[in-house]
Amino acid sequence: MKTIIEPFRIKMTEPLKVTTREERVAKLIEAHHNVFLLDAEDCALDLLTDSGTGAMSAQQWAAMMIGDESYAGSRSWKRFEAAVRDITGIDHIFPTHQGRAAEGILAECVLKPGDVVPNNSHFDTTRANVEYRGAVALNLPCAEAFDTAAEAPFKGNMDLEGLKRCIAEHGVEKIPFAMITVTNNAGGGQPVSMANVRGVKEILKRHGIPLIIDACRFAENAYFIREREPEFEGRDLLEIAQEMFSYADGATMSCKKDGLANIGGFLVCRDGEWAEHFRNLLILREGFPTYGGLAGRDLEAIAVGLKEALDYDYQVYRHATVEYMASRLLEIGVPMVQPAGGHAIFLDAKKMVPHVPLLQYPGVGIVNALYVEGGIRAVELGTVAFGYIDETGQEHPAPLELVRMAFPRRVYTQSHFDYMIEAIVAVWRQRDRIGGHRITYQAKQLRHFTCHMEPIG
Repeated sequence: MKTIIEPFRIKMTEPLKVTTREERVAKLIEAHHNVFLLDAEDCALDLLTDSGTGAMSAQQWAAMMIGDESYAGSRSWKRFEAAVRDITGIDHIFPTHQGRAAEGILAECVLKPGDVVPNNSHFDTTRANVEYRGAVALNLPCAEAFDTAAEAPFKGNMDLEGLKRCIAEHGVEKIPFAMITVTNNAGGGQPVSMANVRGVKEILKRHGIPLIIDACRFAENAYFIREREPEFEGRDLLEIAQEMFSYADGATMSCKKDGLANIGGFLVCRDGEWAEHFRNLLILREGFPTYGGLAGRDLEAIAVGLKEALDYDYQVYRHATVEYMASRLLEIGVPMVQPAGGHAIFLDAKKMVPHVPLLQYPGVGIVNALYVEGGIRAVELGTVAFGYIDETGQEHPAPLELVRMAFPRRVYTQSHFDYMIEAIVAVWRQRDRIGGHRITYQAKQLRHFTCHMEPIG
């Protein structure tokens, strides 16, 4: 059949609150023009993030009912541990309450001021945890990543020659580990090829530098490898994921993405000395090593969800949905990151509103216009999120100015996506009316979560 259907039935519904344009304008003013500060109930379709916002399966809910809430050594911990070890093949496993906690433990135990951590692209919390330790979060995306219209199959790859130069410039002693993020969220949700993971590992191995995988969307990346890398055509997604992790010395994971759970994460490593440090800090920061800040029922839900994310039919449906939306928008001429990523549509704000200066945050203008037009909450992933302010106080724009519309897993249906397309097209046709914004309050780190803004003019 040509029509790709959702590989599930809906057993429960949640009402959506539909507001008027006038109400949305007022709500946006109350939120200081920052959609992070809106109440969720005032967002008809919430695409702020795909993190922890998905719908769990009947199997996950059933597993939660047998959660063992014992403080130490619960049955739920053992099922979680077995699932993570089966996928990653890594011995030392530490549950955390979410991915940024895993990043924080890794950074605090391993990094010191002046260190350098290369990555294909650090996402916001990863970068913040690295910089909080006084280290440098260095992005080394491949050249194709900067051309949003390029149809390269693996635009999430790391620049291998750039990695070699980084090691030569900073020295091995300044690079305690390198990272690779799958898929590359900051670069438009783009996948990383297995060949690139191997290439990164070969370079690092020659210098004795560990490789850490940021594995939030490992299953989606495995799907792209199966579909686009001839060597893996027809291969089981679990096998592909297992090979990907075989090149890693450790990994951080937000199970709120490809764990299909509403909370949770993990940190894994092969090195026993690292593991001892991680374990001690985990007890201090998160909880006993067999629950790590999670309830037993959460461990159960993750153990099931990690395997469900590797179901090929599920991934076919999820990517068909993204492709459907992307193809409709491209037909109309809306600029976006091509090809479409695995978990979101990324609009190219720089091309959509070229009349808005980069330091007036064109992505924010589009995000706010989408909310006013259709009650849709998206997120700016441009200069507010990824720009930087130098030692002199001068602000510098991010290399990409994107608006991400992240799709919660197993939540929205075909009509929701058609509605989203209508709203985007309406904003696109009125793009000349979109203006800039200025920041009136900001935190020193991760400012996009809490900053206050106002329109210019």
